[in-house]
Amino acid sequence: MDKPYFREIFTPMLENPIFVQGLPGFGNVGKIAVHLLIRFCGAKPFAELYAPYFPDYVSVDSGGVCRLPKYEFYAAPMEKNDFIIMTGDTQPSFEDVVAHYELCGDILDFVAKYGCNLVITMGGVPSSENTARVYVAATSPRLAVDFMEKGAVIYGKGRIVGATGLMLGMAKERGLEGICLLGATTGFRADRGAGFSVFKFLMKALGNEVKEGL
Repeated sequence: MDKPYFREIFTPMLENPIFVQGLPGFGNVGKIAVHLLIRFCGAKPFAELYAPYFPDYVSVDSGGVCRLPKYEFYAAPMEKNDFIIMTGDTQPSFEDVVAHYELCGDILDFVAKYGCNLVITMGGVPSSENTARVYVAATSPRLAVDFMEKGAVIYGKGRIVGATGLMLGMAKERGLEGICLLGATTGFRADRGAGFSVFKFLMKALGNEVKEGL
């Protein structure tokens, strides 16, 4: 393998889907939130992305079967919004800047085939307190204010590293709208509470009610 490649399982029928991304990162907030979304929507896996930029290991399941690290894409046709949801095992090394740019570009090209015009990334932001606060950054002042009015706090300074931030910036350069939702977390462990807060906020912002027992 000398370059990234997609393996498509089937072609979903979707109408102007929203692309939602959640990957491993600070407190694993994004990955937890996106798995809650997959479960909530009953989303089905339809494609995988493999790349030589991922770490040099394999994951082994309980039956002793190994597989390469990958990103997975799920399709969710819904009544209010269709989704393409992406998560994965890992990210490229933060030092490998070219890998991050190439993968984010390839992913945006891939979801564009399905008519995605809105990109939502989810992740964690360091906090000294355990709170349910959700921060927002966006590709335009209008979107930032819109989500602030729905209950998020503007993330007004600092950086958003990795694919969580870069995907948003590259989407903007392509003329796409984008939102990044960041859950406050101490980051010392996988923070299911922060992940649920981000997921619940996203669903509320898009007009879906979520029960606490999910």
